[in-house]
Amino acid sequence: MRDQALWTEHAAFINGQMYGGFILLGGPLGDGRVHRALLIVNSESESAVRTRMMEDPWMRAGILRLLSIEPWNILVSNDKLDPVLADIVKPTPPG
Repeated sequence: MRDQALWTEHAAFINGQMYGGFILLGGPLGDGRVHRALLIVNSESESAVRTRMMEDPWMRAGILRLLSIEPWNILVSNDKLDPVLADIVKPTPPG
């Protein structure tokens, strides 16, 4: 993974998005035979996710593809995560 082209630029982008509050969690999936990753992001819309991720040097170079964007409603969490999630995930007011 770290030997791929543009690794330094990709890592800087991902870290910047994490420190900026857009990426909450992320990392590779599976045993590494197939290169896949999962990102949990804080975004208002699918189009905002697509726009932001197109800034990634790996996306621009065709190294990384966005396969799907799925909404996620958190129904269960560990008590240790509750204060963190409460700060990150703002409830949408009814109506």
